[in-house]
Amino acid sequence: MYSKEELIAKAIPELLDIAHSMGAVTTGNSDQESLAYAILDKQAEDEGNKNPLGAKRRRTRIIKKESDKVYTVNGKEGENFDLKKNINTHKEEPGLFANEELLNKDAETPVVAEEEPVEKPKRRTRKTTKKEAEETAPSEETPVKDEPATEEPATAVQAETPQASEPEAPEQVEEPQAEQADFVPEAQFAMGDQPAAEEGDSEGLIAKLQAKINAHNENVDNSPMVTNDVWEGDPGDGTDFIITHDLPIEDEGVVPTYDMFDNPTTPVNNTVQSYQQPVQENVTKYDFSDIITANGVLEVMQDGYGFLRSSDYNYLSSPDDVYVSNAQVKHYGLKTGDVVQCHVRPPHEGEKYFPLTSIDKINGREPAEVRDRIPFEHLTPLFPDEKFTLCGDRATTNLSTRIVDLFSPIGKGQRALIVAQPKTGKTILMKDIANAIAANHPEAYLMMLLIDERPEEVTDMARTVNAEVIASTFDEPAERHVKIAGIVLEKAKRMVECGHDVVIFLDSITRLARAYNTVSPASGKVLTGGVDANALQKPKRFFGAARNIEGGGSLTIIATALIDTGSKMDEVIFEEFKGTGNMELQLDRSLSNKRIFPAVNLVASSTRRDDLLQDQFTLDRMWVLRKHFSDMNSFEAMNEIHDTMVRTKDNNEFLIAMNG
Repeated sequence: MYSKEELIAKAIPELLDIAHSMGAVTTGNSDQESLAYAILDKQAEDEGNKNPLGAKRRRTRIIKKESDKVYTVNGKEGENFDLKKNINTHKEEPGLFANEELLNKDAETPVVAEEEPVEKPKRRTRKTTKKEAEETAPSEETPVKDEPATEEPATAVQAETPQASEPEAPEQVEEPQAEQADFVPEAQFAMGDQPAAEEGDSEGLIAKLQAKINAHNENVDNSPMVTNDVWEGDPGDGTDFIITHDLPIEDEGVVPTYDMFDNPTTPVNNTVQSYQQPVQENVTKYDFSDIITANGVLEVMQDGYGFLRSSDYNYLSSPDDVYVSNAQVKHYGLKTGDVVQCHVRPPHEGEKYFPLTSIDKINGREPAEVRDRIPFEHLTPLFPDEKFTLCGDRATTNLSTRIVDLFSPIGKGQRALIVAQPKTGKTILMKDIANAIAANHPEAYLMMLLIDERPEEVTDMARTVNAEVIASTFDEPAERHVKIAGIVLEKAKRMVECGHDVVIFLDSITRLARAYNTVSPASGKVLTGGVDANALQKPKRFFGAARNIEGGGSLTIIATALIDTGSKMDEVIFEEFKGTGNMELQLDRSLSNKRIFPAVNLVASSTRRDDLLQDQFTLDRMWVLRKHFSDMNSFEAMNEIHDTMVRTKDNNEFLIAMNG
């Protein structure tokens, strides 16, 4: 036998000689490797011919170990092997071995019918142990001529059992003695054909068997027998057998309600539906459609449908939301921010919201007028040319409103910026301005937007200002600040598109810019103070929406900006908004420290194109006054006019008193 390594190491001529000697098939151009594989194939073929795999193995009989017996019954023909043979059911042999004459007579006439009950346990002799075989050997040596033919197959099978199964014989379970007593070989009773020399042995064996039967049946009650060869008192009549049929499985269709992690596996709705099935048929259902009225600000989702948000929840999702379908949004030409007055119906089964049924007003206008409106981005902006009068009502007129109305007038569409240091009274000043506009201009719609403010200030503003207050306190996340500010701006734009004058008081734009900086994605460009380069784009869009519209309508935004807070970010935000407004009112901390209110820096405060807002007499007097204040600081300028304005009744009287 050659290995692959040995053949590869040899030369080609040697390989050719080996191949020819073995009879391997080679070609003339074979290389060393192909010759080696040809030799290896020939070796494998020769070895296969020497040791063929087709040799048949001799089958050996596998003796199955005896298992528990399963009993079946068919009427009264069954037999219970778990109990003792309490009685011999044949009534013709009450005294089987009473005298020898009757015994000899019965033995000479073999009865096949009487031996049928013994045939079934006799088949169990195929698995008897060696010990039992030795005990029964003397009785089986006598040839039996009248033995039935049914015993021959069992004897032949027992003779054909191979010796290999003999070691397994001790493992067989020994049968109870009761079964050995039940087994009576028929050869023992076939006395007619036996030689006379063996009569003594047979009589001794019969006596031995009779003793065993008497010992086995000594506790048996001698009850009367019935004619059908079955003793009714014997439990072997089938009453203790289990009927062989499948019992019904009661929990076959049961599904577990919880899995191994205690999670419910069945839907909860199944039990609910079972209780909802009984429905009263003759119940009158009333139609509540177009009875309930509702209003809110529309927020259109990405899928096209929308919800009317309630101002009681700061235009966020709430139980008061009204569902507006996609078809209704398209039919009426609705946009996010539209103020809708409508009728709704109660939700049906399975519905969560009150659906809209009909629309009465959109932004205070008829739905047909709003459908053809011009978008806010396409409206023409102009300089403010109509001034908000702050001193018309004596109830709301005070020194703060008079100074703002004279030195920094506010017009419709003004983009005003109140620059203030902390604790300078900017919130009180905004409150006075808002109440003055609300009292003198009822046509204007005022909204007070408080971003990142204290909750107590929100409550005070809502109770003292005649305006709609929308707030998001400092304990709310930045996402909420941004969302509320966006809805308020969209509402103001939709109202301006319909020709309304809207005023938004924003406190403060610095905190709003901080919120936009928090939620904006990182662009990679960071300004001084940690401000992202793109974070201020949306706050600028908010502040830049203020404008006076040609043909009617205006959006006025009065926002506060914080300075000198010690934060570099606040300084950067103020610098970004510094030149965007067309009215600036600066408050001075030095005046507020001396308890001079309003703490307005008269030199630095002004309004662009104030000639469009004031009359010629007021312009001339203010030109002289500003020229007089040019060389003064904020404290001196306020001291100059403070006492004079307190003594005069209104601004016209103050301007006339300047000549004196």
